[in-house]
Amino acid sequence: MTADGPAADNGTAAASADRRILFVHAHPDDESIGNGATMARLIAEGAHVTLVTCTMGEEGEVIPADLNHLTATRDDTLGTHRAAELAAAMRELGVRDHRFLGGPGRYRDSGMMGAPTNTDPRCFWQADLPEAADLLVRVVRETRPHVLVTYDTRGGYGHPDHIQAHRVAVLARTRAADPDHRPELGEPWHIGAAYWNCVPRSAAEAGLESVREDLPGLPFTAVAALGEIPGVVADDLVSVTVDAGPYLHPKRAAMRAHATQILLAGGHFALSNGHGQPVLDGEHYLRADPQAPSRTPARSDSPSPSPSPDLFWKA
Repeated sequence: MTADGPAADNGTAAASADRRILFVHAHPDDESIGNGATMARLIAEGAHVTLVTCTMGEEGEVIPADLNHLTATRDDTLGTHRAAELAAAMRELGVRDHRFLGGPGRYRDSGMMGAPTNTDPRCFWQADLPEAADLLVRVVRETRPHVLVTYDTRGGYGHPDHIQAHRVAVLARTRAADPDHRPELGEPWHIGAAYWNCVPRSAAEAGLESVREDLPGLPFTAVAALGEIPGVVADDLVSVTVDAGPYLHPKRAAMRAHATQILLAGGHFALSNGHGQPVLDGEHYLRADPQAPSRTPARSDSPSPSPSPDLFWKA
């Protein structure tokens, strides 16, 4: 990875891969929590994985007390530290093509919704949407992904940077396919399928119950509420479920690399609020194109279609 993004040959490597996928995330650590096993699995299967992270996470809180000086209210060096954590996490997952939107530091973390930092002109929430989208258009036309993964319209849980990442990704997908839009950004490319990260309600509830059972032996203060898990949806809305089981080890290693943000213990994790959440054995996706087929046909003994195991299914 260079100062502006990955090494120059990554675009060529991407174009030569049979399966190519683009993940768009708001901050370092979001990718490992939501998609770490999926990324590791796809890399192992020979797909080209591109990760674009929109901010460096400068406004995050810090879990280890000895690193608290990194925060925005003290040294304000958390972004650089989190960029290094992200690089370490990507090594654990085998992802070589990871970039910051517009280069490191182009957009600053906006903080939680309603925070004074939302009005900082440097923050991602205040970014010019067409300008930010065109930065991603260049990446799309270079790497030519078949699949896009990002957040839903609420950003999973209402964080301004997650919402903005969704908006940027959706607009970039449209613009990248338009042959009349800024040809200097590369040859047009249509991303065949887009998915939003999600969690089926039943899996979230079962996972939280597992945390509750284990809580007495965990270094967490409480069990997270269901509303703290981003993107919870009704089970029948899930289009794809990727089996995380064989790839939980690299996923957990990637999460552990984000040490300022994530505390792992007993197969569960907590963010800076200390509320325990489950590391689920599946990663789940909702197909964004409602007209597109997204679930495998039902078996004769199944009452409804079941999620596909593959993000590239009919992509």
